[in-house]
Amino acid sequence: MTGVPIGEAARASGVKVPTIRYYEQVGLLPEPPRSDGNRRLYDATHLKRLAFIRHARELGFEVDAIRTLLDLQDNPGQSCSPADSIARRRLQDVEARIERLLALKSELTRMIDGCGHGTISDCRVIEVLTDHAQCEHDAH
Repeated sequence: MTGVPIGEAARASGVKVPTIRYYEQVGLLPEPPRSDGNRRLYDATHLKRLAFIRHARELGFEVDAIRTLLDLQDNPGQSCSPADSIARRRLQDVEARIERLLALKSELTRMIDGCGHGTISDCRVIEVLTDHAQCEHDAH
């Protein structure tokens, strides 16, 4: 039987050993065959799938979305419309998060710019944190 043990698969893929086991448990990664000593042996197909999963996770895709994307990859004759929809939803999530982060940045900048570097009793940062109504945005 050929393949690499889980530690080597982890090093090769950049995915930690417990995470590899988790991916097996949730069905993203098929359980590999085992050696005579009952050690998991990962082949090139497993490593390629781990790379796909890792990249998808780095892009922020949730486990269920990755599962669907892997199912699509395993059946290449299908329409790519479901993959496109998943990616578009992820993009919408990212854009919404960027909008919230920009509002947060704006509010923090406004707080800092209003700080006169005097005493705490006159500190704009403390004042705004004490009274949320002084914030320009509700997105945080």
